[in-house]
Amino acid sequence: MTIVRHVAAGLIAALLATPCFAQDTVKIGLLVPLTGPFTPTGKQLTAGAKLYMQQHGDSVAGKKIELIVKDDTGNPDMTKRLAQELVVNDKVAFLAGFGLTPGALATAPIATEAKVPEIVMMAATSIITERSPYIVRTSFSVPQTTVPLADWAAAHGIKTMVTVVSDYAPGIDVETAFKREFEAKGGKVIESLRVPLSSNDFAPALQRVADAKPDAIMGFVPAGIGPIFIRQFVERGLDKSGIKFIAEGSLTEDDIVNNIGDAALGIITSQHYSAAHNSPENKSFVAAFKKANGGMRPNLMAMQAYDGMHMIYEALKKTKGATGGDAIVAAMKGMSWVSPRGPVTIDPDTREVIQNIYIRKVERVNGELYNVEFETIPNFKDPSKVKK
Repeated sequence: MTIVRHVAAGLIAALLATPCFAQDTVKIGLLVPLTGPFTPTGKQLTAGAKLYMQQHGDSVAGKKIELIVKDDTGNPDMTKRLAQELVVNDKVAFLAGFGLTPGALATAPIATEAKVPEIVMMAATSIITERSPYIVRTSFSVPQTTVPLADWAAAHGIKTMVTVVSDYAPGIDVETAFKREFEAKGGKVIESLRVPLSSNDFAPALQRVADAKPDAIMGFVPAGIGPIFIRQFVERGLDKSGIKFIAEGSLTEDDIVNNIGDAALGIITSQHYSAAHNSPENKSFVAAFKKANGGMRPNLMAMQAYDGMHMIYEALKKTKGATGGDAIVAAMKGMSWVSPRGPVTIDPDTREVIQNIYIRKVERVNGELYNVEFETIPNFKDPSKVKK
């Protein structure tokens, strides 16, 4: 046993003393769902990250950048196991991706223990950044996109509302944030309905909406289920009932809104990005993304991964290639740039994105459906973390 210890100690000492190519390579572990029901999320995240590297090269601050993509299937246990392997075996300097909240939360203790920055490019439940000082988010929090929608509704003659959300953490976040803000502005949420995440049958909830006769319905379901929810709303004739349809932007996500068809026309949503965002940066991003991905339209996930890679590259420039977690996170705090979504800043206090939130309406543009922005709430902080 003593001999084994001496040999192991010798090997460790040799590894520490011997120059190694790994020291000149910065590895980024990208954890995304590439199989299973959330495959579209993983594809968009991966494509966005790879596009940034295609455009900006695979080296920064004298270090070669290596992107290691792992399929976590959307299973948080798998996410955690793969994150552990990436840290221990692959010696990654960054853990990134995280299409779903449970996986981001499961990885937080690993990021903390290893002092490896966890760059959350999608998962949006508000508590995520509170779980580790090494988590920095380039996506959004659910209250950040939901509160402006409640404000808009209250300011535009909507007095009564029924909320219908999928019954999981982001859905409950949407329901809670919307109801609190809408009722604070004088509105009334008549009913708060939750549909099992595993169910695509919204008929019982929609029947209760019809019976309640609110001024509007506010909906939230995972992006891939949006077309089903909206079609069932139309099939039951609720679009002709005078009940307005508003939603958190995931319902009419950019890559699926065309699949919904005319049933989506006129739906009002709130979000921090649209493929139709009118800026030179976004037009360039959309054109490059489509060219690199067979004409596929980018959605917010692709943009958030693209921004996540930008943040990593710029942090490495600031640290002159040093990859210590504390130095990297410090370099990211307060960082500002012009994203395809508009101007963004990483809040130095919360490590969340301060960004514009847009109120959008689904319209037909040049024969295709888009979320067309018509109102901007500038430089909006995550309201769940604003000190009262």
